[in-house]
Amino acid sequence: MIRIGLTGNIASGKSEVAKMLAKRGATVIDADVLAREAVEHDSQALRDIVKRWGPDVLQKDGHLDRAALRHIVFADQTELDALNRIVHPGVTRLRDREIAEARERGDPLVICVIPLLFERNLVEEFDGIVLVDAPRPLRLERLVATRGLEETDAMNMIASQMPAELKRARADYVIENTGSLQELERDVNALWSFLQRNAVESESAVAVS
Repeated sequence: MIRIGLTGNIASGKSEVAKMLAKRGATVIDADVLAREAVEHDSQALRDIVKRWGPDVLQKDGHLDRAALRHIVFADQTELDALNRIVHPGVTRLRDREIAEARERGDPLVICVIPLLFERNLVEEFDGIVLVDAPRPLRLERLVATRGLEETDAMNMIASQMPAELKRARADYVIENTGSLQELERDVNALWSFLQRNAVESESAVAVS
């Protein structure tokens, strides 16, 4: 089984790339999906969040109010670090579980979507790293136009992550997501061929050894 880390700064388009790879047959494990599962109603992580930031970060139905929490933590790196310490252990456990299940099924290619892959020093856990990137002004525009964020909140979210320039130097494959969906599909096709070749070479190496 080949494990690939797929990452990219916020609004780079990594989730869209992950969807396209899933359509082509990859097993996709998305940290954002796991993070939502980790803070579900009555979870320990949600209780820890409320203990630190109070009931104002909850919706009326008791579920997490993500917008309210986002407004707090992305304005203060200390608060963001505290949130990550609460949520990440649960996300890691869930990801390890899904990877183990994929291995048991014999899935040949597993894509783990991890926004903070470099920030959390997870590079060595994967056989290869794919970075999806786009210029900062374009990512800011996407956050404001497509996600409805206030520009200040969007800028804070962008500023909280490691500059993409530092990530590009450590990635094995970079997708420049600056064009249309059709162009992105073309680039994902090239990535898929690259990953397939690597999977075949890895299987051959195992067979020989």
